[in-house]
Amino acid sequence: MAKVYEVVKVFGTVGSPFAKRVQIALELKGVQYTFFEEDLRNKSELLLKYNPIHKKVPVLVHNEKALVESLVILEYIDEVWGSDQPILPQQPYHKALARFWSKFIDDKYMPAITKAAFSANKEEREKGSEETVEALEHLENELKDKFFGGESIGVVDIAAGHIAFWLPAIEEAVGLKLLTSDKFPKLHKWGHEYTNHPAVKKNLPQRERLVAFFKARYASIITASK
Repeated sequence: MAKVYEVVKVFGTVGSPFAKRVQIALELKGVQYTFFEEDLRNKSELLLKYNPIHKKVPVLVHNEKALVESLVILEYIDEVWGSDQPILPQQPYHKALARFWSKFIDDKYMPAITKAAFSANKEEREKGSEETVEALEHLENELKDKFFGGESIGVVDIAAGHIAFWLPAIEEAVGLKLLTSDKFPKLHKWGHEYTNHPAVKKNLPQRERLVAFFKARYASIITASK
């Protein structure tokens, strides 16, 4: 049964992998919250109030105190809502490593897959594919257990959720083949374990809608480039 921890709000979109990080972390902690669905083409006054600098999701509001940037929010959630199921390691070295790999995903993998899937230029897409594979190779080598966090989900797993769920949808939508089971057996198995974890599964968007969204995005980019 979920615990009640005062007033918690999450501003996001259904398909945002960054907002889903926050929702999954709260789910793992058993924290009740209210989700506010944002239309990023017509941003609400509340979103602009709570995130006036970046004006984007996700935003976590805890007792009217707002936090932005998903990785920052994950650390806050872990510190505020107890150690029943920690998502960051307690040992300083391992905690620093977890921060490094989480940031690696945002700084290296995310831009690479965006370039690979949604660049108008063919050469840029090929370069993006190479960079994506390189990033995946590093993560494949880093994955030593059932999860990046060991036998339970940790912050790196949550940060890497895009690889487990959004990447296969992108591959289907635009015709890429990057995360293959023969090249990345550990990541492939991890992705299955991660997306079938109860706290994750109940918070994932509908795959069909996600594929349709990526198909439309890809088509509009290709059409505009002609």
